[in-house]
Amino acid sequence: MAKFLSPFSPGEPDPAFMASLAFARPICLGLVGLIASLSLAIGLILALGGTVLSGWQFMNADGAFCVLLSTLSLHLSDPRRPRRVRLLSILLAALVALLAGAVLIEHHFPVFSALDFLMFSSQATQSSLSLGMSPQTTGCFELLALAMILLQMPQHIAARLSDLLIFLLGLLVLIRVSEYLFGVLPIFGTPGGIRNSPVTLFSLLLLAQVALFRCAENNGAFSILLGRGIGSRIARLVSPILLVTPFLREVARARVVQATRLPANYATAMLASLAAMLAFALLLFIAWRIDGMEREIHDLSLRDELTGLYNLRGFHLLAEQALLLAQRSSVPFSVLFIDLDNLKQINDVYGHSVGSATLGETGNLLKDTFRETDVLGRIGGDEFAVAGQFSHAAIAVATQRLQEATALRNSHGGHRCVLSLSIGHVTSEPAAPESLRTLLSKADEAMYEEKRRKKSAKA
Repeated sequence: MAKFLSPFSPGEPDPAFMASLAFARPICLGLVGLIASLSLAIGLILALGGTVLSGWQFMNADGAFCVLLSTLSLHLSDPRRPRRVRLLSILLAALVALLAGAVLIEHHFPVFSALDFLMFSSQATQSSLSLGMSPQTTGCFELLALAMILLQMPQHIAARLSDLLIFLLGLLVLIRVSEYLFGVLPIFGTPGGIRNSPVTLFSLLLLAQVALFRCAENNGAFSILLGRGIGSRIARLVSPILLVTPFLREVARARVVQATRLPANYATAMLASLAAMLAFALLLFIAWRIDGMEREIHDLSLRDELTGLYNLRGFHLLAEQALLLAQRSSVPFSVLFIDLDNLKQINDVYGHSVGSATLGETGNLLKDTFRETDVLGRIGGDEFAVAGQFSHAAIAVATQRLQEATALRNSHGGHRCVLSLSIGHVTSEPAAPESLRTLLSKADEAMYEEKRRKKSAKA
């Protein structure tokens, strides 16, 4: 039996992924908030003349304030919170935007003496903490703050602008993090000067991820990452691979050039070819998944969901093909028409759930009785049909097996109602071929004759 698609819209959020997201979000924000609070405490201790453990670049106060305010804003931005709480989130995001803007201006016009005081910019403090934020990192906080403000506005255009800002934020964060990693690792020669502390970049990376998924929950461009459909699952699987692969390629290229005597052009060509084949393998995987999705959709449109048999459309389509094949091969072809007796009474007395279960049992009996090559269908509310290459004697034997299976089912206890089937069958011989419509009509007449005979026997 074909695998069915679940009765949901692919665009609906995946409950399992959303539960994981709900679990991970407070952990990320709590970790970032702890880092920022610790950095501010260390800055205050140093500003007051105290000492702390040296040898580690802590977050400077400007970055710590931006991180802490951004963390609070993201925490309060949940759309399920009261409006006044979300307004506070907007206010905190606005403070981040103002602070980041002031730091950007300070880079070009060093006139903010009050800001210098706020940032604990004494010589002792700067010797133990990292330097102030670079313009690029400050720009990241500016983009994050503006995106959080626009995200909570009801206008459609504001939500789309927030998508764009989050995309640009992701680009800048990737640049800053990869710049740091390439700078501290001796891969590309002598390590360069590093301006930002690792904790600032780590915090910014987590904040960007939380903001991206918060933006996705707003049904924007990133909402595809949250869905439960095939496309969403592929996007969640492939996105990390696509984001990491270019950086791994550059690292591998640098290592190959340094560690071997291969010419740089050959090493580059080798790694580029490897990346191309990996991309091709990824494309094949995506195509395979999409092809599977199309097969599931095709099965869904041709099959009856309750019984797993073909529906009327699917039965006619497959049975017509089977009949044409039998006629070309000059072999007999038979059609059974089966009616589930007293379905209306079962629904009225026991309820529709029992009626549906009885229909499902009938479908299972058909699948257990007939071959996989036969075409089985539920072609009406209580009507079933079977088509296949049977001689007149073979279809009579198959009919007898179905009746025996029905009697065996009724002999077992635990069933609330008796299962009764009226069956009619007809066979088309190669010398006198008939259409599927004609065969179904004759089998239907034979079934009603069987139903009348059973009623007469009861009387």
